Amino acid sequence: MAAVIDFHDVSVRRGQAHLLDRVSWTVEEDERWVVLGPNGAGKTTLMQVAAAQLHPTSGHAGLLEETLGRVDVFELRPRIGVTSAAIAERFPRDERVHDLVVSASYGILGRWREQYDALDHERATGLLRELGVLHLADRTFGTLSEGERKRVQIARALMSDPELLILDEPAAGLDLGGREDLVSTLSVLAHDPDSPATVLVSHHLEEIPPGFTHALLLRDGKVVEAGLLTDVLTEVNLAATFGLPLVVTHTDDDRWSARRRTRAR
Repeated sequence: MAAVIDFHDVSVRRGQAHLLDRVSWTVEEDERWVVLGPNGAGKTTLMQVAAAQLHPTSGHAGLLEETLGRVDVFELRPRIGVTSAAIAERFPRDERVHDLVVSASYGILGRWREQYDALDHERATGLLRELGVLHLADRTFGTLSEGERKRVQIARALMSDPELLILDEPAAGLDLGGREDLVSTLSVLAHDPDSPATVLVSHHLEEIPPGFTHALLLRDGKVVEAGLLTDVLTEVNLAATFGLPLVVTHTDDDRWSARRRTRAR
């Protein structure tokens, strides 16, 4: 089975700052990863490299059996679906939801004169239905709630049938109900064997959907631990990652949570 992400000693430097420091990480095509770490850990930088948006300063960054620096990234990027707040800010607020999704076939924002065939429209409709937002197809993006926007973004990211799906803090800004709806949706995708390899970035264990298989912990641009979810999400590893003692809970329905450990009186 081919690796979709194959990083060896990947570093990203800006002046004297090491945003990533010798990160090695492998993601197989049937795996679902969560990347956890505090603010400033390097998660966004790592995702920029994984999305072929940023070249490393040093090290080997393999993506979809290609190597950054030796491949045309404009041919590579359409094979990677990405959702992030930065991308969402570029969406035209007056764009019809169906058009926003179908236009991902061309990798553009905002429909103009390009033509789409019936299969494109059918796929966009099917994805909106799968994500539970088909009833919003004729609404404009700017009129949607935050939770609705997150689901539309995921539908758009899946439109090109990517081999790798990157979800950068998809639950950010959602209330409790919106978060739980999104976690449920992502769990369905995670359990679908036809879904692409998926990487989800978060600060919170509560946002890990059931069905995710692996975790990568980052702190100060370095890997604290990486591997199977149940092996990595220990109190020792998470304390080292977030810099405080934690109590970690894993329930029978495959949900995770963490809280600060209080001192015994």
